[in-house]
This record gives sequence, C-alpha cells and structure tokens, in this order.
Amino acid sequence: MSPSKPRGQYAKGAERREQIIQTATDVFAIEGFEGTALKRVAELVGVKEATLFHYFSGKQELLTAVLAERDRRSRDIGGLTEFGLPMLASVAERNRKEPGLTTLYAVASATANDPGHASHGYFQDRYSQLVEELALDIGRRQHTGEVRSDVAPESLARLVIAAFDGLQLQWLYDKKVDMAGGLAELVDVLLVPAKP
Repeated sequence: MSPSKPRGQYAKGAERREQIIQTATDVFAIEGFEGTALKRVAELVGVKEATLFHYFSGKQELLTAVLAERDRRSRDIGGLTEFGLPMLASVAERNRKEPGLTTLYAVASATANDPGHASHGYFQDRYSQLVEELALDIGRRQHTGEVRSDVAPESLARLVIAAFDGLQLQWLYDKKVDMAGGLAELVDVLLVPAKP
C-alpha cells in the first residue's frame, strides 16, 4: 500500500464531509433540520441517510458543523473579518431569510449548556470570540467618541449579543418582530453617547 493512497482516501473523505456540511447548511436554512431534512441532504449528496454519519460521530456533530458553517458565511457578509457593530443588521437580515438555521441555532444553544453536550465547546468558544471581537469594535468606537464610554466595552458587547439572541428568539415566535430594526434602535439607545 503506497503512502499516497491513505492521503487520497483522507482527502476524498474530507471533501465528502465538506459537501455534506454545505448541502446540510443550504437545506436546513430553508427546510429546517427536523423530519425529512437529513434524508433530503443524503439524497442531494448522493448517499444513504445512514452514510451521512460515516463522516460524523453523530447527528449533533453534523448540526454543530452546520452552525460553524453558518458563522463562516456570516463573516463573509460584506467581507468583514471580525464581528462588529456594522455586521449586526446584515446578520439579522440573513437570519430572517434562513429560518431553519435560526431555529437550529436557538434549539442547539438552549440545549448545549451541559458541559457533556457535543456542542458545548462550540457555543462556549463562539460566545467568547463574539464578545471579544465586539468589545474590540466598541472600544475603538469609544475612543473616537462614536459610542458611550461610561460602560466597559465587554459589558456593552455582552448586552448587544444578549439583545441579538433575544430578538431572534422573539422573531421565531412572531415574524413581525424586526430584528435588524430592533438592533439599530438598541445601538441608538444603548451605545450612542447622550447629547448634552
């Protein structure tokens, strides 16, 4: 057996895994992740549903990979490399257009708080990174006078992220909730310095 064969098999497996993640992300975005969604993903990829899990340790690992892909796509919006205030409205608008992924995020984040849960590390790292990046953006804006400076950047970042998640959850129950508009109002009320 030549050394190149395992590499080729590994590369092919990695490509198939990536194909499954991309397809699942697209399917879940519109159709949701329950019911026949996995069957549809398998059909589009050209494998049996059980074969999907040859590339993942289980359904939760696949769902976590889909959420990570959702995050990667969010960062591609507008070509921004780090999460900041300018991304809020565009990410909220994207979430509105992808109700299945928005539901997946809400369900998974609510159930992954147990340290033994397969997605626990993903959410812990995600929140840590979002707070850090948003706090850096807020800190820069505080320095220029664009954002109030009487509250620590990390505290403001946590409040903005909490509001984002809360508005998103409310939107799942009532599609009249304007996530992007609500976030814009929050920024105006919470972050903009008071005028003398």
